[in-house]
Amino acid sequence: MGLGQLADEVFEAVIFDLDGTLIDSTPAVVRAWSAWESEYGLAPMDLLTNHGTPSASVVRSRMPEHMQEAAMRRITELEMANLYDVVVLPGAVEALASLASAKNAIATSCTVPLAEARIAAAQLVPPSVLVTVDDVTHGKPHPEPFLEAARRLGADPRRCLVVEDAPKGLEAARAAGCFTLAVVTTTPREVLDADAIVADLSEVRFDVNHDGVRVRLVHEPAGALRQAQGA
Repeated sequence: MGLGQLADEVFEAVIFDLDGTLIDSTPAVVRAWSAWESEYGLAPMDLLTNHGTPSASVVRSRMPEHMQEAAMRRITELEMANLYDVVVLPGAVEALASLASAKNAIATSCTVPLAEARIAAAQLVPPSVLVTVDDVTHGKPHPEPFLEAARRLGADPRRCLVVEDAPKGLEAARAAGCFTLAVVTTTPREVLDADAIVADLSEVRFDVNHDGVRVRLVHEPAGALRQAQGA
């Protein structure tokens, strides 16, 4: 499918979503929320529609106000108990390793404890900048998570590339003024609105030099790409 305009850009930083982008936590998420719904006698919700949304927002949308605090504690307990099959997604380790000398971050709708637990369960080495729902006033699809990540990196959001798997995350990235790369790991391709779409991170490589970060498809020779870009 190609990378379109992304192939011509030099980025100041790359910001990754966590769940569904770097790690596969879908089975764990389904188990936790299914148990939560069963305990509260709720009908199963469309997890795809809510994917990328902070848990607190989902709880508030489904529970009366006087029950929300307890319901939030319970989903947190269930999510923290469902970690045994959280695994890293293809290309994620390589992507983060290639960006070790560049500005990069994770911006997730998880809380700090859940993000750290899932990262550890997947045995992923994260970047030094981790922005969670605990660090912002408004979670995705609001742009604040990506704006905060860019701020911590000292980067212009308009020169950042966001890698996401969820429509709400992509909406947040666009609102922040970022470029977008979508991975088809949790959401059908036709539902994703991004500057470019790939199956997963194994299909791309990140090249870092003094100018910044370039992204290319794995079958594109790096030298040929730089020559085409006049580098």
